[in-house]
Amino acid sequence: MLILIAEDDELILKTIEHKLLKEGYKVILSRNGRDAINSITTESIDLVITDIMMPFASGIEILTAIRAAGKKIPVIMLSSMGQEEVILNAFDLGATDFIVKPFSPNELLLRVKRLTA
Repeated sequence: MLILIAEDDELILKTIEHKLLKEGYKVILSRNGRDAINSITTESIDLVITDIMMPFASGIEILTAIRAAGKKIPVIMLSSMGQEEVILNAFDLGATDFIVKPFSPNELLLRVKRLTA
């Protein structure tokens, strides 16, 4: 199971990476949206966890690229913006789940397990 983590906050990125590796998942790290979109086109990704606010391409752009390519990859969106409009837009574009920061790594892991079972 290969999971792409797209997050520009190094602490959050490493926390998620550690949690998923500990559970036996393989991960690819992207610190900006451009690298994330590149990974989606070159790797066989099973799940994407992406922040909305990313350098070079936003999480929304990442999600749009995934869906435009016809990929059914589950996408968990992360954002410190808990605004209803942002959340609804993400779901309208095909997000599978949405977590508002700050979040519990254990809660994220439960959601990952649910989507990869």
